[in-house]
Amino acid sequence: MKVVLSIKPEFAFKIFDGTKKFEFRKSIFKNENIQSVIVYASSPVQRVIGEFEIDGVLNYDLPTLWDLTQEFSGISEEFYYEYFANKEQGFAIKIKNTKKYSTPKCLKTDFNLSPPQSFAYWSDKK
Repeated sequence: MKVVLSIKPEFAFKIFDGTKKFEFRKSIFKNENIQSVIVYASSPVQRVIGEFEIDGVLNYDLPTLWDLTQEFSGISEEFYYEYFANKEQGFAIKIKNTKKYSTPKCLKTDFNLSPPQSFAYWSDKK
């Protein structure tokens, strides 16, 4: 089973160019068997652009999480704290083994899903 994440295009593309090795989330999926993520680049791209494997999920208070991830966060410290405003803890999904699709896919046609607000589970088993 995989999870589909909606990610702003500027950050989604950084995942595949290697400058962003952590994807930040205010909440995380409960299913611990998730091993990979399908990346849906949100508006204006609105396409699935690739996948990556999960190398672990960090969960710490915000200053600790930033200290551990800032080098490959792909975002500014200001953006980080704005994103996590009013939160005491955050999650960072550690990214490994990225695979960018040569041709972006349609979420509805290829995955039979609507764009998730945060995430959606997906299984390719029929």
